[in-house]
Amino acid sequence: MPEVIINGPEGRIEARYSHNDEKGAPIALILHPHPEHGGTMNNRIVYTLYREFVNAGFSTLRFNFRGVGKSEGSFDNGEGELGDAAIVLDWLQNKNPYASACWVSGFSFGSWIAMQLLMRRPEISSFIAAAPPVTMYDFNFLAPCPTSGLVISADKDEIVPYKGVVQLASKLTKQRGISVEHKTIKGAGHFFKNHFDEFSGAIANYIESNANTPPGLDI
Repeated sequence: MPEVIINGPEGRIEARYSHNDEKGAPIALILHPHPEHGGTMNNRIVYTLYREFVNAGFSTLRFNFRGVGKSEGSFDNGEGELGDAAIVLDWLQNKNPYASACWVSGFSFGSWIAMQLLMRRPEISSFIAAAPPVTMYDFNFLAPCPTSGLVISADKDEIVPYKGVVQLASKLTKQRGISVEHKTIKGAGHFFKNHFDEFSGAIANYIESNANTPPGLDI
């Protein structure tokens, strides 16, 4: 899990990267929760996502947004963070020019950035959005969502009303040509405390079931 430093729009970006030497190995980018509320790439949910992608054979990268850890700059209300994610994805793709697939995943604020990124990058073939903050940020840009993926949420979320996530997932599942699954971790709160094994298992199962699905086909 070597540390890497990437040149970003505001200076260096601190990241952790695990490389799969197999030619054609897929790639995955993981985005962390809100920087102003303690979010970092070492958040337990972020690390769980990272670990499951690594275990599934992906070349996987997680990083700190500007102003977090060793990453330079300061919080930019999402616009700058989206720029950071785009630069880091460029770096990941350059390291893996023959990648068979490109996934993006995020937790909370990170899922909002991840979904914006996939709208701008047609090479992204799938996504995992954990606890998307649908009542804090506008997700109406997903019209339509361009790729299949997983929305995973907690029915006892104390930060994001569960009903709002259900409505988002329902909207996405009705779009033609893609398949968006919604997995609920029952009894869990926003940070999935005491439910990490169930969360991890759901992520692992989804990746295993869909890692080899050609982009653009129903799952």
